Amino acid sequence: MSNVQPATGIHDMGGTDGWGRAPVPVPNEPVFEDRWQARAFALALLSMRLSGTNLDAFRHAMDRLDRADYLDDGYYGRWLHGAENLLYDSSIIAPGAVEARATNLSGGRVEEPPAPEPNKPDYAPTAAGSIRSVEAPQKYKVGDRVRAKTVEPAGHTRLPRYVMGHEGTVVIVEPAQLLPDTHAHFQGENAQWVYTVRFDSHELFGADAERFDLNIDLYEDYLEEAA
Repeated sequence: MSNVQPATGIHDMGGTDGWGRAPVPVPNEPVFEDRWQARAFALALLSMRLSGTNLDAFRHAMDRLDRADYLDDGYYGRWLHGAENLLYDSSIIAPGAVEARATNLSGGRVEEPPAPEPNKPDYAPTAAGSIRSVEAPQKYKVGDRVRAKTVEPAGHTRLPRYVMGHEGTVVIVEPAQLLPDTHAHFQGENAQWVYTVRFDSHELFGADAERFDLNIDLYEDYLEEAA
């Protein structure tokens, strides 16, 4: 058994028990096993453009899926359900529209809800991509001992619950990047330094865990000095 706290959502499943062994990828396997997966991938990218949102908002759209929508339809099914959430959030389609179209395509007869007035966020990136230049000096350097903060995020975050409260060592200082916690909610880019922190498996999962090192990229806001 691990000492990891319960996940805040099905997406925050790292370090939790009961999932069995991870499948080993098949060498040279195709990017898409079925044609619908390629279409789901394209629709997910299109949904960000149509909804006027961004990659972090898309990740948050998947964070909010229930267990069935997150797992049962596989990886690209998760992308497809996340794309639906983005389109609902920006009122590009009405709730129930996807289900109505699916029913009608299968031979049923259901009246589709009328399309609402779009309500896209007032958002425009300051530059392409997620890497930015910042004037603030880096708070930590390679070799520093740090602790991942213990927080209860109100919305999106890239801080995994299984590292909260645990100590590690900075091994790489990455370029400054947009903070997903605010960027996903259109509350500012808040670019800051990112650090690759190395954790010992015994620190994270207890003395009975297999011994290995785990490197995790963490934003400066996620860290504090270790005692």
